[in-house]
Amino acid sequence: MFLITDRAGRFSLLKTCCLLVLVAPALWLGWRALNHQLGPRAMTEALHVTGQWAVRFLVAALALTPLQRLFKQPRLSLIRRMLGVGAFVWAAGHLVLYAWSQDFAMGHVVSEIFSRYYLTIGFAALLGLSILATTSTDGMISRLGPWWKRIHRAVYVIAALAILHFFMQSKIDASEATLMAGLFLTLMIYRLAMRPRKPVGPLLLAGVAVAGAAATALAEFAWYGLATGANPWRVLAANVHPEHGLRPAVLVLLSALALGAVAEVYRRMTAARGGQAAPRGAAPMPRST
Repeated sequence: MFLITDRAGRFSLLKTCCLLVLVAPALWLGWRALNHQLGPRAMTEALHVTGQWAVRFLVAALALTPLQRLFKQPRLSLIRRMLGVGAFVWAAGHLVLYAWSQDFAMGHVVSEIFSRYYLTIGFAALLGLSILATTSTDGMISRLGPWWKRIHRAVYVIAALAILHFFMQSKIDASEATLMAGLFLTLMIYRLAMRPRKPVGPLLLAGVAVAGAAATALAEFAWYGLATGANPWRVLAANVHPEHGLRPAVLVLLSALALGAVAEVYRRMTAARGGQAAPRGAAPMPRST
């Protein structure tokens, strides 16, 4: 029952909702498989879906610390471990499906992993996630002491490797990989902006949003220019032409601006109800697992 209870053993709606979010895509994938809705290349589709959710949950786990600070919600630390371990489980499922697609010929699977760069990178990310998952228990945190934080800082490198693997297996259509890269880069920019412990105001959040969108567009430009042979300038120009749909850089910009606006409204509402919100320049909430 620890999956749906807090540290005091009480029922946690937050953890229960997180668990449902982690499990729901697997149930949907299973339903599609049973009803033959995965298309003519069912195994390939299942591989893509499991890999996508692994990266999504990993980026979501990285977003929790900024969200804690923006909304003054220390309880969000309750689900950081769940999201991180969930990302590992989805990534492990991704590997199992790959082995299944190779008829579990493990010698061939190992050979492929070490002979194909994108598989090597993906496996390195999975190995890193497995280390973080196995050291996320309360007992390991206590035993490792200060080394625990040092080990878990590797999550940033692991996330970068996972997103690079996502790019490489996406080939010509790397829209979602670019979106995940953009969100990751925006989170990193936010963390850098917070290092001097500056007040978290609308202007700073807007600057982070613009910088994150620019970094996303640059990442997309670099990927298409260096890896696909497509004209990167046309891809870059598509960001300012709405008839092509919302590109990842635009989605990152709008998402970050919307989050900043919601955080500012929340701060003002909380202050108006009695001034219980911490001041803008307050230190961030302590991090746990």
